[in-house]
Amino acid sequence: MIEFDDFDKIEMRVGTITAVSLNKRARKPAYKVTIDLGELGIKTSSAQITNYTPDFLIGKQVICVCNFEPMRIGDVKSEVRILGSDTKDGCILLTSISKVENGSKIY
Repeated sequence: MIEFDDFDKIEMRVGTITAVSLNKRARKPAYKVTIDLGELGIKTSSAQITNYTPDFLIGKQVICVCNFEPMRIGDVKSEVRILGSDTKDGCILLTSISKVENGSKIY
């Protein structure tokens, strides 16, 4: 079990996907996703969410973990982690039911 203080260290924010392209050098099928996180700026992520089409993803709000160390995945410097649930049909993205301001904190 982790302590509540440990959970509080995780910075989760809502952002809007602005661009999606194939991460051609990733070992597993993945997209390079560009996300507008408001006051945190524009960030990139490599995400295994290829069960969605790029056109469907653009404009969608997603929840991201924003304070992990960036990591290189294929050709992408992945600065944030997009949250989703792993299912038999692929990753199902976590989002809010109402549109919120980019950069809004998740508590």
